[in-house]
Amino acid sequence: MKRLLPVLLTSCFVVAACGGCAAQAAEKEGEVVRLWPEGSIEIPDNAGPEKSTVGPKGDGTLIRLTNVTNPTLTVYRPKGTNTGAAVVICPGGGYGILAYDLEGTEVADWLNALGATGIVLKYRVPRQRDAAFQDAQRAVSLVRSRAAEWGIDPKRIGILGFSAGGHLAARVSTNHKERAYKPVDAADEVSCRPDFTILIYPAYLAAAEATGLDEAGLPVTAETPKTFIAIASGDKFTTGALYYMLALKRAKVSAELHVFGFGGHGCGLRKTDASVTTWPDHCARWLRDLKILPP
Repeated sequence: MKRLLPVLLTSCFVVAACGGCAAQAAEKEGEVVRLWPEGSIEIPDNAGPEKSTVGPKGDGTLIRLTNVTNPTLTVYRPKGTNTGAAVVICPGGGYGILAYDLEGTEVADWLNALGATGIVLKYRVPRQRDAAFQDAQRAVSLVRSRAAEWGIDPKRIGILGFSAGGHLAARVSTNHKERAYKPVDAADEVSCRPDFTILIYPAYLAAAEATGLDEAGLPVTAETPKTFIAIASGDKFTTGALYYMLALKRAKVSAELHVFGFGGHGCGLRKTDASVTTWPDHCARWLRDLKILPP
């Protein structure tokens, strides 16, 4: 069942004046965990209240969050069989907004159906790439530190990102030896390296002028996690995905890349006639091949 909100749709967007009430309604089904201890991160002086905007997206709707200054994790545990696998989910949105249902809560539903715990990361936006990176590093460590409590295998914790969230997931996967922040508690003593990585139509992987991979920001090594990548051939970010795959191959990292002939950018899990929307089936099979999920 999709975690969608009951909304009043008009021809224009509906802005939730309560500062995030739409997201809060969606989060009631999962356990919401504050990512950072209070007072441990700076809030920009010009930060306004958190906002939720609900508008049309194809045949459905899309929840957009912005002005996020209090990052959280929302933990959705499978109601049936729990395989012990878990995935931190990074919604996309160009680092300006978070596509919270399309690339967040709906993905948690899909992972739950596979027997995995889905953990939606609400990271800081807008225009806070380095802060978002800190949030993602902290998220992996925090999940691993609480693995026993949440019924998770600490050696099967992955990260999944869409678009800008894919860039964020790749950045965490290639920059896990050093933290981008000073440790704040015992959770930061635990590794922030994901055990596997899933990048769905990832953005911003290429260097300037698309001349190659952004190697300074994404230093792929043999210690980069096993990776699954899916993107459409017509996506403007396809070149970066190809460069990332080549870097993984050179580093001898196990990886799988799907470049689909049809489809655009930003489909999430929602099925259409476009072949790119079949990526969840291929990804689930990949997770089983790696024995992250049982056969």
